[in-house]
Formats: sequence, structure tokens, C-alpha cells
Amino acid sequence: MKQYAQRKDWLTIIQLPSYAPELNPVELLWAHAKEKIANRAFRSIHELHQDVKNALRYIQRHPELLIGFLAGPASNSAHPQQARSQRSVGSAFRCPTASP
Repeated sequence: MKQYAQRKDWLTIIQLPSYAPELNPVELLWAHAKEKIANRAFRSIHELHQDVKNALRYIQRHPELLIGFLAGPASNSAHPQQARSQRSVGSAFRCPTASP
């Protein structure tokens, strides 16, 4: 692959880290959904299933969240726990062009 890329002046290869959830908007979506159901004791699989569906439905109904996930994390904090505690639906994932 490297030899092929060297022969093509129009092709640029960017080496990404092996694991970089901050570069994957789906990871932000799942993190948000998991926060909605965290620290709960579910009495049944059905109850868990319903809450997961509700969390995903919430994201689906708020397109500004999806736009925010695509834009990336709002905080460039070096400490992930600190960044997580600073996030909120109203600030970190709000699209700058979306109405409040």
C-alpha cells in the first residue's frame, strides 16, 4: 500500500492512532446514549431495551446533537473524566447555527 501511495502524488495517507474514539462521531453518540441509562438497575431485559430505545429516540429527535457529534467533542481537556463532567446537552453538543 505504501508503494502504491508513493506512486500517486494525489494520494495522501494520514496515519491515525489505533484507537481514537474522539475522531469517531459514533463513539460520541454511544457515550451520550449510555449516559442516559447509566447507574440504573434494570429489572428485566425489556426494561433495558425500552430505555435504550428512548435514549436513541431522544438523540434522533434532536438533530443538533447529531451535528454536535459530527463536529467533535466541545472540550479539548486532557482529562477525559473532566471533559465528561463538563459536557451537557445544552452546551457541548449544540450546533452553533441551531436555534436555542
